[in-house]
Amino acid sequence: MRKLRLSITMSLDGYVAGPDQNDESPLGSGGLDLHEWFFPLKAFREMHGEEGGDVNASSAVVEQRLANVGATIMGRNMFGPVRGPWRDESWRGWWGENPPFHHPVFVLTHHPREPLQMQGGTTFHFVSDGIESAVRQAKDAAQGRDVSLPGGAAVVNQCLAAGLVDEIDISIAPLILGTGERLFAGLDRGTLKLKQIRAVDAPGVTHIKYEVR
Repeated sequence: MRKLRLSITMSLDGYVAGPDQNDESPLGSGGLDLHEWFFPLKAFREMHGEEGGDVNASSAVVEQRLANVGATIMGRNMFGPVRGPWRDESWRGWWGENPPFHHPVFVLTHHPREPLQMQGGTTFHFVSDGIESAVRQAKDAAQGRDVSLPGGAAVVNQCLAAGLVDEIDISIAPLILGTGERLFAGLDRGTLKLKQIRAVDAPGVTHIKYEVR
């Protein structure tokens, strides 16, 4: 059964990005610090065509997150800093001409845009008719594999509220952001019924995985 799998890093006080997101600081003030556990890993460096890197308890978690994924869904803020109607098609994402996805990526937006084909098998599709459509298209494109949901907070919270998420894999970083983009914002009590299926203590982070029941 194809799953929609949320994988995201969160501060101890529940934020997945800091305030004041902009071109120079795409994760907002302090947001980059959330991922200090990830950047040194061999798995991260391999995703970006680099050699070397650390192997620790987080490595197996990252490998599991990447396994059996055939498509990705993300919000427009995660794709880039452009707001409102697309001024042109010059913005091609944060990741350069060879993004690390290597499969179809569905970007939720209010403003249509033609698909953007990149190197390495990544094509960005811009979905303007709602989150249910994005999930349906991504599952079709995944060809029997799972769909990854890495962010941002607004799209994640929409999927959670709509009951579309099958697994939640949260990496909790030991820092307080105080404000920013909050995970689980707007969800009512009882919206999610969760069963914990894994907990991993790793350098600089704790990974907790839940099955949505």
